[in-house]
Amino acid sequence: MAARPVQQRKAQDPDSTVPRLVTVVDRVLAGDIVLPKFQRNFVWTRQQILDLLDSVSRNYPIGSVLLWLSTEELASERTVAGLAVEEPRHGYPINYILDGQQRLASICGALHWQPENDPDSLWNIVYDLKEQEFKHLGTLDSPAPHVIPVRLLADGFGFADRVSRVGSDELQERAKALYNRFSNYQIAVITLRGMPSSEVAKVFERINSTATQLTVVDLMRAATWSPEFDLKDEIDKLLEVLDRKKYGRVDTKTMLRTVSAAAGFGFSREDMNGLRNLSHGELEDAVEAAGNSAKRAVDFLTTQIGTPRASALPYLNQFAVLVEIFNQVPKPTAAQFDAIEHWFWLTASGEYYKGWNARQMVDDREAISAFARGERAEIEVGAGLPRSVLWRLSQFRATNSPSKLLGLMLAGARPVDLRHGRRIDTDKALSWQNDKEFHHFFPKSFLKKNGIGFSRANVCANLIMLSSVTNIYVSDRPPSVYLKDLCETQGKEKIRKRLASCLVDDAAFEAALRDDYEVFLQARSETLHQRLMQLIGPSAGEVKEYVAIAEEAEGENLIGDDPVDRDSAD
Repeated sequence: MAARPVQQRKAQDPDSTVPRLVTVVDRVLAGDIVLPKFQRNFVWTRQQILDLLDSVSRNYPIGSVLLWLSTEELASERTVAGLAVEEPRHGYPINYILDGQQRLASICGALHWQPENDPDSLWNIVYDLKEQEFKHLGTLDSPAPHVIPVRLLADGFGFADRVSRVGSDELQERAKALYNRFSNYQIAVITLRGMPSSEVAKVFERINSTATQLTVVDLMRAATWSPEFDLKDEIDKLLEVLDRKKYGRVDTKTMLRTVSAAAGFGFSREDMNGLRNLSHGELEDAVEAAGNSAKRAVDFLTTQIGTPRASALPYLNQFAVLVEIFNQVPKPTAAQFDAIEHWFWLTASGEYYKGWNARQMVDDREAISAFARGERAEIEVGAGLPRSVLWRLSQFRATNSPSKLLGLMLAGARPVDLRHGRRIDTDKALSWQNDKEFHHFFPKSFLKKNGIGFSRANVCANLIMLSSVTNIYVSDRPPSVYLKDLCETQGKEKIRKRLASCLVDDAAFEAALRDDYEVFLQARSETLHQRLMQLIGPSAGEVKEYVAIAEEAEGENLIGDDPVDRDSAD
């Protein structure tokens, strides 16, 4: 007797209810409504939070909440807006948030936050009864009586006690109206029932594609998510590969590119879409391949190039391509290692990876494949050659690629300190936690006295590595003075050799002794250029010259931020 086919349970029609907003918030904190792991992190700005609270106070619609009711127990977040939530009841259906996370988290945080020495908290919000607007505070000091902490809206007795001290009848009426609005505000809640988990991520992706813009990592996480596979967790595993090697972090988008390329698709956003068609087993294989290649890439960068950590890379996109190089060429020959080095220095010296677009990504992958098949001795990409003018026009800043390229070149020259002759700690300098190891050869204050402004004084060609002690010794003295003192106490030839280790040649040295800044810049730029061309080697070929001039806004400081791909056009 033939077995009867198993009938799949059909999804039921969605349920629609309109409960009070505070009731929905209470359900979130009680663990009845939970945030599944495939959701993105909280990303709303302070102003978006204030605007939401203002909309509720004015009874404006704020959209609906979409839930998925399921008996499947999926990994979920244990906090919302920094608030601990209760564990869902085991064996009971659970309501997973598919849409409305940012709004519910904002209301939870604003109403239930408790101060704990965190005056700058996102949730330190008050309502000014006189100005009738919500504001963020930067202090835990008690505000004026007419300024009501929003967290009291969830505490009836505390709110009533506070309002009793407001004074004016008009302000008291405003306070009562505000409390009643939040207490009675209703929000539409739509609940999906009986839907399999394989369909849920698709629903999540489609809904969120028109809400707060998701990153490509968020979208791919949602599109590939299943109870057995979470792309975010897998990318975290890749980043742990870098952590174990103490290499620091690259951004998650770059790591997603490595997975996409390892899966056989490519680096672009369109290529990444191919991941959605893979089984979770195939995805895990791609992640494993990317992880193994990332280890080899980090070993190459630390030993062959001299980048002690990811922050020293001129472009994070170089890392994605390098991982794919080692995916296709896992055991390079000596000649192939040289070619990979040539590729690195060539692509680090121009703006090829700034504005990296889909066409370039295809070309790069084809170049890697031709190199891996032995059809090309070099990795032939469309990067142009730099010119020496790069160094005397590019500003020195911790966030731009010419500065990082300069740092790598100086480190590779094994610089010694001008005064005491000991080796400079280049690893510390290349961490880019600050720029204290880099100093202006012609002091900025000296140049300013001679009518040369900051931007002209702060070009890369005027920077060398010095110890802090020697920098204090130099102070604001002109080179003709401090170099003469060093030559008299240490000997001129010894100072020449120390300067050569800092990529300052004799012509630049002689110009510095005359305090001739323009001639010094030209000579130093030429030395840096020649050194870079040696590193680029045969990969230059017939490539045309190219000049990349990096100009960041004054005061821009990304140190301490999570790494972000700020260069790609795709």
